[in-house]
Amino acid sequence: MAAAELDEFPKIISVDDHIVEPPDLWQERLPQAMKERGPKVVFAPKGDVTFVGGKLTVSMGEPGSGPDVAWWVYEELKRPLMRLDASVGYDRDEVDLRLVNYDEMRKGAWSVKERLEDMDANWTDAQMCFPTFPRFCGQTFYEAKDKDVALECVKAYNDFQVDVLGKESGGRLIPLIIAPLWDPQLMADEVRRNAARGVRAVCFSEIPPRLNLPSVHTDHWDPFLQACDETGTVINMHIGSSSQMPSTSKDAPAAVGSTLTFANSCFSLVDWLMSGIFNRFPKLKIAYSEGSIGWIPYVIHRADVVWEENRGWGGVADKVTRPPSELYYEHVLGCFFDDPHGLLNLDHIGVNNVAYESDYPHSDSTWPNTRAVAEEQMKHLDRETVEKIVRGNAITWYDLSPDGRWKG
Repeated sequence: MAAAELDEFPKIISVDDHIVEPPDLWQERLPQAMKERGPKVVFAPKGDVTFVGGKLTVSMGEPGSGPDVAWWVYEELKRPLMRLDASVGYDRDEVDLRLVNYDEMRKGAWSVKERLEDMDANWTDAQMCFPTFPRFCGQTFYEAKDKDVALECVKAYNDFQVDVLGKESGGRLIPLIIAPLWDPQLMADEVRRNAARGVRAVCFSEIPPRLNLPSVHTDHWDPFLQACDETGTVINMHIGSSSQMPSTSKDAPAAVGSTLTFANSCFSLVDWLMSGIFNRFPKLKIAYSEGSIGWIPYVIHRADVVWEENRGWGGVADKVTRPPSELYYEHVLGCFFDDPHGLLNLDHIGVNNVAYESDYPHSDSTWPNTRAVAEEQMKHLDRETVEKIVRGNAITWYDLSPDGRWKG
């Protein structure tokens, strides 16, 4: 049965979308004594905005210097809302570096009711959403000075994912938590706290040393990894979760980094395959969110060649005891939204190792045409394979109900 038969195409479960946090999230959920020190939204003009060499720089303008836009303010951080945070519904030429208010973005970016409506319009059954203000793995709170408040901010965000996104959506918005990156034991505690509520997904950095954290080649992260291994919690590493997007030079335009977004995932996968982690934690699962899949066959082939020929002097003989490709097929999920070349190489990537995305509401999103894109790019695949890619693998990896809902 061909995937192009419109009345037969399975409903999509997207494992990489994004939520713009409601303005009262932390002020509503933090302990009373911490509210003043927690994140809050203020309105002020914009200053300069640049995005060059893979680095975004923004500044707040002087009062009265222009129209007010929304800013998240937390400790010394001033982070504006941007058109790039919620680009769907706008003409591509209007998707730029402008700063905005909540009423200038599609409401589904931050409101559950409208999000579900936009999902229905996009043939999407369920979504899993990465954060915006905390950044892709909670770097905002890792960088904060007051770690007592930061820890409560992490917990408040995770409660929002469970109590608002997960429950108010009837399980169609699958909770994805962040963790306190500065303390692996606290990370483990937060994973277990949320696993007890049915959460099976946590964010992590693709390349921790870029955040001045230990690499995955150390045992630093073992308490966190142990908790994920024990609870079946998938570690999700979004492109940019190292706070650096790939680029070639300081003056390279943003289009260079946008083309190379997969590169961080590529580097990260080799790190994990050569780390020995999967020997120590045999049930651990990791996912590369928005990392695409077309590059995977060569990388795992090359990793096998290096392991076979060079493991003696390569420093991995004592900790990587099986071919990296075997570890990949057992432990790694590749996630994509537009990768026709990857879909032509599924025999090498693994039909059980890929999941689908819509990237709502970002500028790369295929919304509201995600179904049409999937049908066109998957038209050569049989029904069973399509079913696995667009929903079945997500159900298996994230322990969803048979109908694709979060069980919590």
